[in-house]
Amino acid sequence: MRRIAAHGSWKSPLSAARVAAGQGRISQPRWWRGALYWLEGLPAQSGRQTLMRWQPGAGCQELTPRPAHVRAGVHEYGGGDYGFAGDSLVYVDEAKPGIQRLGEAPVPGALAHARYADFAASPNGRWLLAVEERPATGNGGGNGGGNGAAEPRNCLVAFDLQRGRRLVVFADCDFASSPVFAPDGRRAAFLAWRHPQMPWEGSTLLCCSWGDAGPQSPPQRVAGGPAESVFQPSFAPGGALTFVSDRSGWWNLWQQRGANAVPLCPRAAEFGAPQWALGLSTYGFAADGEILCAVSEGCNARLMRLRTQTGALEALGLPYTQINWLRVAEGHAVFIGAGPAQLPTLCVLDGGGRCREVPRQAPPQFDAALISRPEAVEFPSQGHSAHGFLYRPRNPNFESEPAQRPPLLVKCHGGPTGAALPALDWSVQFWTSRGFALLDVNYAGSAGYGRAYRELLRGRWGELDVADACAAAQFAVQEGLANAAQLAVRGGSAGGYTALCALAFRDVFRAGASYYGIGDLEALARSTHKFESRYMEGLIGPWPAQQHLYRARSPLHHAGQITRPVILFQGGRDKIVPPAQAESMARALAQRGVPHARVTFASEGHGFRQARNIRRALAAELWFYGRVFGFAAKGGPLWPPRLRCAGALSRAFP
Repeated sequence: MRRIAAHGSWKSPLSAARVAAGQGRISQPRWWRGALYWLEGLPAQSGRQTLMRWQPGAGCQELTPRPAHVRAGVHEYGGGDYGFAGDSLVYVDEAKPGIQRLGEAPVPGALAHARYADFAASPNGRWLLAVEERPATGNGGGNGGGNGAAEPRNCLVAFDLQRGRRLVVFADCDFASSPVFAPDGRRAAFLAWRHPQMPWEGSTLLCCSWGDAGPQSPPQRVAGGPAESVFQPSFAPGGALTFVSDRSGWWNLWQQRGANAVPLCPRAAEFGAPQWALGLSTYGFAADGEILCAVSEGCNARLMRLRTQTGALEALGLPYTQINWLRVAEGHAVFIGAGPAQLPTLCVLDGGGRCREVPRQAPPQFDAALISRPEAVEFPSQGHSAHGFLYRPRNPNFESEPAQRPPLLVKCHGGPTGAALPALDWSVQFWTSRGFALLDVNYAGSAGYGRAYRELLRGRWGELDVADACAAAQFAVQEGLANAAQLAVRGGSAGGYTALCALAFRDVFRAGASYYGIGDLEALARSTHKFESRYMEGLIGPWPAQQHLYRARSPLHHAGQITRPVILFQGGRDKIVPPAQAESMARALAQRGVPHARVTFASEGHGFRQARNIRRALAAELWFYGRVFGFAAKGGPLWPPRLRCAGALSRAFP
């Protein structure tokens, strides 16, 4: 018998603590010498990342016990944190200098003050390629960025593991990534790009010959440029250089044949992804002439087999709608698969086509009727159609009065060149199981819909993304899916900026939550890290020449227009969106008497990884909506949450 209760107040078995416990991130699976390796984040251990191994019949084993934190931090977003070289497993430990080797001495020649990532070994095990990032010296020792400050120096280096020396392979760039050797070891390829391009805007594929003494020729351009994004170079078993390019308007697979590159499977679909992290992979060679690839259409991905000679593409019929970190080696494909009712899972596909899910830890057990499944929606906005995934309220034990419509959370992803993906996420189900509807918006600029859709946001950040978030809410109200008086907008990083802009420049939402979001674009232009230091030139305009646009689109400078309650979440160690952003925003709101709260976690960076902080943030946000919308929210044993608030909440929320 279902109980009748107001939306938002439904009692859910999915507590904030259970959500936090399930937020361990798995990434970068690799198959090597008969075993599966991957990285796993441990929220219960302060969010540290550890290296794991699974062998058939032997189970799982942690290889890097406390206090090791396997994270490179190159470009601040990290990725490419471990690899293999000859008989050695190499990795980086955030607390130790250089490049570590499991059970051996560190890699000789690595600079103690540099960060390394994105490893690739030569077939004979002698050479190890890596992306190197050296810190700015403060006296011109780094590249000059858009803010005029010295920046870290990034380049591609090679370590001779026999002689213990380091060689610089390529330094004529602002960034390098994705190194790879040919099967015979006689060529090496990699990507490079310069400010102000981001890798999904413009990058270059370079290739050089390789010999016993290292590189034998200067790297030569193969593909790419300022207006073409190249992703994941790789060599076929027969030696053909293969890569993903969006020169057609979509990230499709291409292969170098003689002097020309030919498309392997022209299709209005994405075979690649924006390179926010290093080490990303969306395809691999199962055999010469046969590629296993993750193909995404409308942000729904399938694992498919491509015959390179005919262009025939065949779906493998697996139950996943998201395929991430796909790698192929030794007759095995490994990836992380997820779906609308399935959490991200480690998967191994053998040469016979049998797929095995690797058991790690028992997930929380809930009634399947509790899970709200994503529904793809498309709605009109300013001159274009925007996209998203709708999650309806769902709880087998509760229902509302027939005429009542639920509160709606419009969620804005980060990036802004990111994407909302239709895979099970307990942090989404936390809301829907309490009676909220949630619309995860893929606003203009999102990945997954081709280059033209990504470029809609060019020069329009803070405008079109905001218009799409508002259009999403209005669409839900018009379709009878949401209560017009209970609309909230939430987002993290760039999504937090969109949320704050929606509150400052539009009158659609009744509340907002910003997780490490941006309030002051000018301050960000002056202080952000190298990887994104010129990103806003394409999103807004050149800095400081277009300073008026930066001020016009900064919520901080228009805080007087915000009249709805706001809650701000921030990490004290955030180098991407510094804590000063949330602090200045809170001060501006306080000066104008805007109801608000600020929650700072001193030990967190950009994105919360510690279980205690994840659950406290969720509990605080639920409490916040309960106060704003007037329903009784329950948050379990942490209730009510203890918040560090800018302003007295009793006065802010009478």
